[in-house]
Amino acid sequence: MKGKLLLLLLCALLYSAVHAQSSKQRDYYQITVYHFKDTAQENLIDDYLQHALVPALHSMNIKTVGVFKALSNDTAADKMMYVLMPVHSIKDIADITAKLAANATYNTAGARYLNAPYNAAPYTRMENILLQAFFMAPQLQVPQLKSAHKDRVYELRSYEGATEKLHASKVKMFNTGNEVGIFKNLNFNAVFYAEVLAGSHMPNLMYMTTFENMADRETHWKAFNEDSTFKKLLTMPEYQHNVSKADIIFLRPTDYSDI
Repeated sequence: MKGKLLLLLLCALLYSAVHAQSSKQRDYYQITVYHFKDTAQENLIDDYLQHALVPALHSMNIKTVGVFKALSNDTAADKMMYVLMPVHSIKDIADITAKLAANATYNTAGARYLNAPYNAAPYTRMENILLQAFFMAPQLQVPQLKSAHKDRVYELRSYEGATEKLHASKVKMFNTGNEVGIFKNLNFNAVFYAEVLAGSHMPNLMYMTTFENMADRETHWKAFNEDSTFKKLLTMPEYQHNVSKADIIFLRPTDYSDI
Protein backbone atom coordinates (compact mmCIF):
# COMPACT_ATOMS: atom_id res chain seq x y z
CA MET A 1 0.00 0.00 0.00
CA LYS A 2 2.79 2.43 0.90
CA GLY A 3 4.45 1.70 -2.45
CA LYS A 4 1.25 2.52 -4.33
CA LEU A 5 0.79 5.75 -2.38
CA LEU A 6 4.37 6.76 -3.10
CA LEU A 7 3.87 6.05 -6.81
CA LEU A 8 0.68 8.13 -6.87
CA LEU A 9 2.47 10.97 -5.08
CA LEU A 10 5.34 10.91 -7.58
CA CYS A 11 2.89 10.92 -10.51
CA ALA A 12 1.05 13.89 -8.99
CA LEU A 13 4.28 15.81 -8.49
CA LEU A 14 5.34 15.11 -12.08
CA TYR A 15 1.96 16.26 -13.42
CA SER A 16 2.14 19.42 -11.34
CA ALA A 17 5.65 20.20 -12.59
CA VAL A 18 4.70 19.70 -16.25
CA HIS A 19 1.47 21.68 -15.82
CA ALA A 20 3.32 24.56 -14.14
CA GLN A 21 5.91 24.59 -16.91
CA SER A 22 3.24 24.55 -19.65
CA SER A 23 1.38 27.47 -18.01
CA LYS A 24 4.39 29.78 -18.30
CA GLN A 25 4.33 32.37 -21.05
CA ARG A 26 6.05 30.96 -24.10
CA ASP A 27 8.41 33.30 -25.93
CA TYR A 28 8.29 33.95 -29.63
CA TYR A 29 11.51 34.18 -31.61
CA GLN A 30 12.47 35.79 -34.85
CA ILE A 31 15.55 34.47 -36.61
CA THR A 32 16.84 36.70 -39.38
CA VAL A 33 19.29 35.09 -41.78
CA TYR A 34 21.52 37.38 -43.83
CA HIS A 35 23.02 35.79 -46.93
CA PHE A 36 26.12 37.61 -48.19
CA LYS A 37 28.97 37.03 -50.59
CA ASP A 38 32.08 38.93 -49.49
CA THR A 39 33.91 40.83 -46.75
CA ALA A 40 32.49 44.18 -47.82
CA GLN A 41 28.93 42.98 -47.25
CA GLU A 42 29.91 41.22 -44.02
CA ASN A 43 31.48 44.39 -42.62
CA LEU A 44 28.42 46.45 -43.54
CA ILE A 45 26.04 43.99 -41.86
CA ASP A 46 28.30 43.77 -38.80
CA ASP A 47 28.46 47.56 -38.47
CA TYR A 48 24.68 47.86 -38.79
CA LEU A 49 23.93 45.13 -36.28
CA GLN A 50 26.52 46.16 -33.70
CA HIS A 51 25.99 49.93 -33.78
CA ALA A 52 22.37 50.34 -34.90
CA LEU A 53 20.02 47.37 -34.62
CA VAL A 54 21.19 45.66 -31.42
CA PRO A 55 21.39 48.94 -29.41
CA ALA A 56 17.95 49.93 -30.73
CA LEU A 57 16.48 46.58 -29.66
CA HIS A 58 18.10 47.00 -26.25
CA SER A 59 16.37 50.36 -25.94
CA MET A 60 13.05 48.54 -26.58
CA ASN A 61 13.82 46.27 -23.62
CA ILE A 62 14.83 43.37 -25.85
CA LYS A 63 18.02 42.78 -23.89
CA THR A 64 19.14 39.37 -25.19
CA VAL A 65 19.89 39.48 -28.91
CA GLY A 66 22.03 36.76 -30.43
CA VAL A 67 24.26 37.40 -33.45
CA PHE A 68 26.09 34.47 -35.00
CA LYS A 69 28.19 33.63 -38.06
CA ALA A 70 28.27 30.25 -39.77
CA LEU A 71 31.53 28.36 -39.32
CA SER A 72 31.36 27.45 -43.02
CA ASN A 73 31.62 31.09 -44.11
CA ASP A 74 35.33 30.87 -44.92
CA THR A 75 34.73 28.43 -47.78
CA ALA A 76 31.02 28.76 -48.65
CA ALA A 77 29.84 30.81 -51.62
CA ASP A 78 26.59 31.58 -49.75
CA LYS A 79 27.85 33.01 -46.45
CA MET A 80 25.40 33.47 -43.59
CA MET A 81 24.88 35.57 -40.49
CA TYR A 82 22.05 34.90 -38.02
CA VAL A 83 20.22 37.22 -35.64
CA LEU A 84 18.06 35.68 -32.90
CA MET A 85 15.55 37.96 -31.18
CA PRO A 86 13.14 36.88 -28.41
CA VAL A 87 9.84 38.69 -27.84
CA HIS A 88 6.75 38.07 -25.72
CA SER A 89 4.14 38.31 -28.50
CA ILE A 90 3.74 38.38 -32.26
CA LYS A 91 2.48 41.95 -31.90
CA ASP A 92 5.91 42.90 -30.50
CA ILE A 93 7.49 41.80 -33.78
CA ALA A 94 5.00 43.84 -35.78
CA ASP A 95 5.66 46.91 -33.61
CA ILE A 96 9.46 46.78 -33.94
CA THR A 97 9.52 48.00 -37.55
CA ALA A 98 7.52 51.12 -36.69
CA LYS A 99 9.64 51.82 -33.61
CA LEU A 100 12.87 51.51 -35.61
CA ALA A 101 11.58 53.88 -38.28
CA ALA A 102 10.89 56.50 -35.59
CA ASN A 103 14.25 56.03 -33.82
CA ALA A 104 16.57 58.84 -34.91
CA THR A 105 19.64 57.34 -33.21
CA TYR A 106 19.10 54.02 -34.98
CA ASN A 107 18.61 55.67 -38.37
CA THR A 108 21.78 57.72 -37.99
CA ALA A 109 23.91 54.82 -36.77
CA GLY A 110 22.59 52.48 -39.47
CA ALA A 111 22.62 54.99 -42.33
CA ARG A 112 25.22 53.17 -44.48
CA TYR A 113 23.23 49.96 -44.34
CA LEU A 114 19.77 51.51 -44.52
CA ASN A 115 20.64 53.84 -47.41
CA ALA A 116 22.81 51.42 -49.39
CA PRO A 117 22.36 51.85 -53.18
CA TYR A 118 20.89 49.13 -55.38
CA ASN A 119 24.29 48.26 -56.85
CA ALA A 120 26.03 47.99 -53.45
CA ALA A 121 23.47 46.11 -51.37
CA PRO A 122 24.57 44.93 -47.90
CA TYR A 123 23.44 41.34 -48.57
CA THR A 124 22.39 39.04 -51.40
CA ARG A 125 19.14 38.08 -49.63
CA MET A 126 17.66 37.99 -46.15
CA GLU A 127 14.96 35.79 -44.64
CA ASN A 128 12.93 35.78 -41.45
CA ILE A 129 11.78 32.72 -39.50
CA LEU A 130 9.05 33.06 -36.86
CA LEU A 131 8.98 30.53 -34.02
CA GLN A 132 7.21 29.82 -30.72
CA ALA A 133 9.01 28.23 -27.79
CA PHE A 134 8.09 24.72 -26.61
CA PHE A 135 6.13 24.57 -23.37
CA MET A 136 8.96 22.52 -21.81
CA ALA A 137 11.39 25.37 -22.59
CA PRO A 138 9.21 28.49 -22.59
CA GLN A 139 11.93 31.15 -22.42
CA LEU A 140 15.29 31.72 -24.05
CA GLN A 141 18.32 30.82 -21.94
CA VAL A 142 21.78 32.37 -22.12
CA PRO A 143 24.34 29.52 -22.11
CA GLN A 144 26.85 29.26 -19.28
CA LEU A 145 30.12 28.82 -21.18
CA LYS A 146 33.66 29.71 -20.13
CA SER A 147 35.61 29.50 -23.38
CA ALA A 148 36.46 32.48 -25.59
CA HIS A 149 33.85 33.41 -28.19
CA LYS A 150 36.18 32.35 -30.99
CA ASP A 151 36.31 28.78 -29.62
CA ARG A 152 32.62 28.28 -28.88
CA VAL A 153 30.40 26.16 -31.08
CA TYR A 154 26.68 26.88 -31.28
CA GLU A 155 24.67 24.21 -33.08
CA LEU A 156 21.42 25.25 -34.76
CA ARG A 157 19.28 22.30 -35.84
CA SER A 158 16.14 22.15 -37.96
CA TYR A 159 14.06 18.97 -38.00
CA GLU A 160 11.54 18.70 -40.81
CA GLY A 161 8.58 16.32 -40.79
CA ALA A 162 7.17 14.59 -43.86
CA THR A 163 3.65 15.65 -42.80
CA GLU A 164 2.09 17.93 -40.22
CA LYS A 165 1.07 14.90 -38.12
CA LEU A 166 4.57 13.43 -38.10
CA HIS A 167 6.02 16.84 -37.29
CA ALA A 168 3.61 17.11 -34.33
CA SER A 169 4.94 13.74 -33.16
CA LYS A 170 8.50 15.13 -33.01
CA VAL A 171 7.32 18.22 -31.12
CA LYS A 172 5.55 15.89 -28.67
CA MET A 173 8.75 13.85 -28.32
CA PHE A 174 10.60 16.98 -27.15
CA ASN A 175 7.83 18.02 -24.75
CA THR A 176 5.75 15.13 -23.40
CA GLY A 177 8.51 12.64 -24.21
CA ASN A 178 10.91 14.98 -22.37
CA GLU A 179 13.70 14.97 -24.94
CA VAL A 180 14.26 18.51 -23.67
CA GLY A 181 14.93 17.05 -20.23
CA ILE A 182 17.52 14.64 -21.60
CA PHE A 183 19.42 17.53 -23.16
CA LYS A 184 19.21 19.43 -19.88
CA ASN A 185 20.43 16.48 -17.80
CA LEU A 186 23.43 16.11 -20.11
CA ASN A 187 24.21 19.85 -19.87
CA PHE A 188 23.81 20.78 -23.54
CA ASN A 189 23.47 24.47 -22.61
CA ALA A 190 20.49 24.94 -24.91
CA VAL A 191 19.47 28.46 -25.91
CA PHE A 192 15.98 27.59 -27.17
CA TYR A 193 13.65 24.89 -28.50
CA ALA A 194 10.81 26.09 -30.72
CA GLU A 195 8.27 25.22 -33.38
CA VAL A 196 8.45 27.15 -36.65
CA LEU A 197 5.25 29.13 -37.30
CA ALA A 198 6.41 30.74 -40.55
CA GLY A 199 9.46 29.81 -42.62
CA SER A 200 10.67 28.15 -45.78
CA HIS A 201 11.11 24.56 -44.50
CA MET A 202 7.79 23.81 -42.81
CA PRO A 203 6.64 21.79 -41.05
CA ASN A 204 9.75 21.96 -38.88
CA LEU A 205 11.10 22.74 -35.45
CA MET A 206 14.40 24.36 -34.56
CA TYR A 207 16.63 24.38 -31.50
CA MET A 208 20.08 25.60 -30.52
CA THR A 209 22.60 23.90 -28.24
CA THR A 210 26.01 25.29 -27.29
CA PHE A 211 29.46 23.94 -26.44
CA GLU A 212 32.85 25.16 -25.26
CA ASN A 213 34.46 23.90 -28.49
CA MET A 214 34.02 21.22 -31.16
CA ALA A 215 35.59 18.47 -29.01
CA ASP A 216 33.12 19.31 -26.23
CA ARG A 217 30.33 19.08 -28.78
CA GLU A 218 31.39 15.60 -29.89
CA THR A 219 31.57 14.39 -26.28
CA HIS A 220 28.07 15.66 -25.50
CA TRP A 221 26.46 14.12 -28.57
CA LYS A 222 28.13 10.78 -27.89
CA ALA A 223 26.60 10.80 -24.41
CA PHE A 224 23.19 11.75 -25.83
CA ASN A 225 23.14 8.97 -28.42
CA GLU A 226 24.11 6.44 -25.74
CA ASP A 227 21.56 7.69 -23.21
CA SER A 228 19.18 4.88 -22.18
CA THR A 229 16.15 7.18 -21.89
CA PHE A 230 16.69 8.53 -25.41
CA LYS A 231 17.14 5.01 -26.76
CA LYS A 232 13.80 4.07 -25.21
CA LEU A 233 12.10 7.08 -26.83
CA LEU A 234 13.39 5.97 -30.23
CA THR A 235 11.60 2.63 -29.89
CA MET A 236 8.19 4.04 -28.99
CA PRO A 237 5.60 3.60 -31.80
CA GLU A 238 4.25 7.17 -31.60
CA TYR A 239 7.70 8.62 -32.38
CA GLN A 240 8.56 6.61 -35.48
CA HIS A 241 9.55 8.30 -38.77
CA ASN A 242 8.92 11.78 -37.38
CA VAL A 243 12.02 13.45 -38.90
CA SER A 244 12.35 13.41 -42.68
CA LYS A 245 15.28 15.82 -42.86
CA ALA A 246 17.71 17.29 -40.36
CA ASP A 247 19.77 20.40 -41.11
CA ILE A 248 22.73 21.12 -38.82
CA ILE A 249 24.40 24.55 -38.89
CA PHE A 250 27.47 25.29 -36.81
CA LEU A 251 27.70 28.88 -35.62
CA ARG A 252 29.98 31.10 -33.59
CA PRO A 253 28.77 34.15 -31.64
CA THR A 254 30.08 37.57 -32.56
CA ASP A 255 31.87 39.60 -29.90
CA TYR A 256 28.82 41.85 -29.55
CA SER A 257 26.28 39.01 -29.28
CA ASP A 258 24.29 38.90 -26.02
CA ILE A 259 24.10 35.11 -26.24
